Amino acid sequence: MKKLFSVLVLLSCLALPAMSQGGGGLKRQGMDIETWKSIYITRRLDLTPEEAQKLWPIYNSYSAEVRRAYFNYRSNNNEIQLDESLLNIRKKYSVEFTKAISPGKVNDFFRAEKDFNVLVQKEQQRRQMLRRPFPGP
Repeated sequence: MKKLFSVLVLLSCLALPAMSQGGGGLKRQGMDIETWKSIYITRRLDLTPEEAQKLWPIYNSYSAEVRRAYFNYRSNNNEIQLDESLLNIRKKYSVEFTKAISPGKVNDFFRAEKDFNVLVQKEQQRRQMLRRPFPGP
């Protein structure tokens, strides 16, 4: 129940900038998408302060490697190489993450990260739909 409430609070906070006039979104509130992601994952995994303190430096390294994999993909457009790179990064960091959190939470971490990305993608699509002009009769 606590996790459901946390997710609902996060979603409502994400929706508020879309409803405000004048734009600016999350950046105007002083929070970027990575900050929202860390809040979402911390709440979803119910991390203790000690776990969070150990996890986020490892996550920052993980995130940098994932960004490099996508950067390389943009230059060569090789889907198989991208998938292989991402899988190798996840395997490598699943071991690293167990230094900060339990193995069960590592799996939950990867699931939470995917879920967050889906939420962001849906919100982006919703905002794009709001900007589109409605077709005439």
